[in-house]
Amino acid sequence: MEETSGTRLLITLVLNLIIPVVQVVAGTFAHSMALISDATHNFSDFMAILISYIAYRIGRKGATAKNTFGYRRAEILAALLNVVLLTGACFFILYGAFQRFLVPEIVAGEIVIWAALAGIVGNGFSAWLLHRDSKHNLNMKGAFLHMLGDFLTSVVVLISGLVMMYKPWYWLDPSLSILIAVFILKNCWSILKSSTNILMNATPSSVDLDDVQAHLLSIEEIKSVHYLHAWPISSSGISFSCHLVVSDQLVSQTGALSERIRHSIFHKFGIDHPVFQFETESCGNGTLLCEMFPGAKKKARG
Repeated sequence: MEETSGTRLLITLVLNLIIPVVQVVAGTFAHSMALISDATHNFSDFMAILISYIAYRIGRKGATAKNTFGYRRAEILAALLNVVLLTGACFFILYGAFQRFLVPEIVAGEIVIWAALAGIVGNGFSAWLLHRDSKHNLNMKGAFLHMLGDFLTSVVVLISGLVMMYKPWYWLDPSLSILIAVFILKNCWSILKSSTNILMNATPSSVDLDDVQAHLLSIEEIKSVHYLHAWPISSSGISFSCHLVVSDQLVSQTGALSERIRHSIFHKFGIDHPVFQFETESCGNGTLLCEMFPGAKKKARG
């Protein structure tokens, strides 16, 4: 599946170089700011897909002594960089639309229609290529949202061209450009929020630590559960650690219990990289969350 993901990204990369070139030429001849805005977005998507592909290749590298979790977060950094590129493109679109409101131009609707149709076909096919992988990978999701946004904005530009073939509503062109920019920024916020949560090691939204604790306590051999941590290494995996209090026994006897726990929390919570610390009594305050740097608190009190 990973190899096909790379192939899909490459096909999308080529399409997103061809489409904006066609749209810029057509938009210049047609005097359509909406079409040029869509082309700008498409070209930024070419850069975004290129960044996504490079990050995909880096992310496939295995773990090393210096990077024990591997390089999978390269894709998260790529997603953040794509947000920066898209935000810049939005400011360009908004500036162009504002200028067009001040100085309206006649738009050649027929040229706009044919160029928009090219965008609909190319972007629609690209979105279809990336849709499957977008369900479990934030980098691919960012690329998919780029393509989906391009597809929808090409549809909007097509509608604009059809209207202006019969009505001289030249204000419609910059108005639609603003809507395109708003749609892009909305997607940017979604990717930014998800990427930031991963980089901050925030607990994944799909995991409720109280539910995990209650589930672990329901296992007969476990007396107490504390110091729970859950964090994403990338967009497609969840790491987890906790302290488990069990009866005094040989370490080898905890092997079967550990395997049962791994199986159950994977199927119930999607946790695929758990680490357990078995104890015979609770250490520290024995609460759900670990108090960081307790020694610093004692020092401050002294």
